[in-house]
Amino acid sequence: MSASAPVALRDPECVMRLARLGSSHPTRLSFLYAMLRRLQREGWTFDRPLFQLDDRGVGRAVYTVRGPERTYSLVAFAHDLPDHLRSDRVIATRWDATFALHDGVPSAEDLDRLEANVPLQEAGRISPRELTLARANRSVRLFEHVVESLAAGRQPDPAEVAPVGYLMRTTAVYGSGKFGAADRALIADRAELKGPFQAEMLTVWLIRAFTVDLVEHLAAVRGGDRAVPLDPAMRRRFGVGNSTGLGMAPFLVNHPVLLNNWVMAREKALAAVRALPDATPRARAAFADALAAARANAAAWRSDHPLQIEKLADLRHDLALVEASADAHLCAPSPWDALWRWGEATLSLEGQEALLALLLEPHGDVVDALCETMDADEGAHFRIDGAMTVGALRDLLAGPYRWALAPDYASREESARFWYVSEEKLEPRLGERHEEDGAEREDPLGVGRDVAALAAALAKRPAEEPLATFLMAEPGHRHVVRRVQIGARHPYAEVHDNLLSSTMMPIDLLRAKLAFFGATRFDPRSDRWVRIALFQEAPFPHEHLEATV
Repeated sequence: MSASAPVALRDPECVMRLARLGSSHPTRLSFLYAMLRRLQREGWTFDRPLFQLDDRGVGRAVYTVRGPERTYSLVAFAHDLPDHLRSDRVIATRWDATFALHDGVPSAEDLDRLEANVPLQEAGRISPRELTLARANRSVRLFEHVVESLAAGRQPDPAEVAPVGYLMRTTAVYGSGKFGAADRALIADRAELKGPFQAEMLTVWLIRAFTVDLVEHLAAVRGGDRAVPLDPAMRRRFGVGNSTGLGMAPFLVNHPVLLNNWVMAREKALAAVRALPDATPRARAAFADALAAARANAAAWRSDHPLQIEKLADLRHDLALVEASADAHLCAPSPWDALWRWGEATLSLEGQEALLALLLEPHGDVVDALCETMDADEGAHFRIDGAMTVGALRDLLAGPYRWALAPDYASREESARFWYVSEEKLEPRLGERHEEDGAEREDPLGVGRDVAALAAALAKRPAEEPLATFLMAEPGHRHVVRRVQIGARHPYAEVHDNLLSSTMMPIDLLRAKLAFFGATRFDPRSDRWVRIALFQEAPFPHEHLEATV
C-alpha cells in the first residue's frame, strides 16, 4: 500500500492539554492489545497445571503461558474474606484473592514460599523470580449473581452483567522491584516484556481467567449436576475491574520521556493513516466493524458522574455522526485524512479521540510496528547539558514551554492545590493550599510554576553565561532545567496545563494513562478516582487468539 504526501503530526499544544488527554480512548497501540497480538503471532500456549480450591473457593492455582523462549506462571491464592473486611484502599490488609507472576514454572517449594508471603502483600516479601505482586476483590453482587445463575443451570442475566462487566477488580498490581520483585532492568531486554507494563498486562489477563474459573468452580459446588459453565460469548463479557485514584496521576508527570514516546507513537500512527492515498474495501469494512463495536460499547457504557454522563452523550452523538458521514469522506481523495479533518471541525474532543482510535483499527499493517517504540531508557536523558547558555535556555522557555509562562502563579486560583503523599493512607493526595496545612511537603508536580520561577531567575543572568555557572549559584532549579532540556528533545513530554490550578481535573490524568493501558468503561466516582475494566471482549488464554485483537 503506497502513501501520499506525509502528514504533519498534531501540535503538542493541541494534543497535550488536559481536556483532550481526559478524552483519550484505547487504540490498537494500547499495551494490552499489543501483548495479545504478540502472544498470537508467536504461538504462545497455555495450561492450568494446578487448581486446588475447596468447596468455599479457598486454595491456590497456577496458570502458565509458554512462549518461544520463556515461560511465565500466575500463582493465585483464593481467600475466604468476610464482607466487612473487603476494601479497595491501598492500606487494606486482606483481599479475596492475591497473586504473583512467577518467572518460569514454580516448584513445590516456590508455591509454599509464595503462599507464606503473597497473601500478606506489602507485609510479605517475594523474590526476583517474581515479576509482579497483585490482589483483587470481588464485585460482590455480580459475583454472587453469576454463581447463583450457573449453579441453577442458567446463564447470568445480561442486564446484570452489563453495568459492571467484571467479577473481580484489582486494587494493586505491583512490579519493577517492589517488595522484592525483579527490578525492571533485569527483564527490560526480553522482547515480550520490553514494552510498557507488559508483565502487568500479562498478570491481569491471567487473573481474568482465574476469576471466571473461580465462579464456575463455586457454581459446580453449589449446583452439582445442575450447574453449567459460562457460555463462551457471555464469558467474554467479563473483564477485570480496577479502582484507580490519585496514586496513578503523578506517573505521567514523573516520566516525561516515557509519556512522550507513548504519545509520539500514537501521533505517528494517526499521521501514517491520514497519509494513505485510498481506502481499500477491506479497510472500509474493518472501519465499519470497529465503528459498530464502538457504538455498542458507548450504548452499554454507564456512569453516574455528571462529567462522564455529559461525555457519554457527546460520544454517542458523535459516533452517530461518524456513521452517517464516513462513506462520503472515504470516497474522497486522501480519504482517511478527509475523514479526520471533518472530525476535527465537527466533533467534540471525546468524539475526535474516539475517531482517532477508529482510524487506527483497520491499519495494523501500517501502525502496529510503532508499539516497539513506546518504551524508554529514561536514564539516558538524565544528564544536564551544563554548557548550554542561559540565553539558549530562555529561548526554549519562550518556545516549547510558553504554555507554562501564561498563568499567574501568584493568584489563589493558579496556586490553589498542592500534591503530597498521605502519611496515613500512603497514597498521593491533593491539598487545598489556602485552606489546609502541609504545602511545605508538596511533591514537585507543579511543572508550570517551576518553569516560571526558572524563567524569572534566568532573566537576571547574562545570556552568554553557561548553565553550569547558573546552577552552581542557584541549584534549586536543577530539576526544572533537566525537564526543559528533556522537553526540548521530546515534544510530547509535558502536560500543557497548570497542575496546581483550582480548575485542574485530576481524572484527566488518570484517563490518559488508562487509555494507553487499554482500559474501557471509564466510570468516574469523583474528579479524583475512577473504575474501569480491562480485557472485556478479549480472548481467554485457553482460546485461540484470532485476529480480532
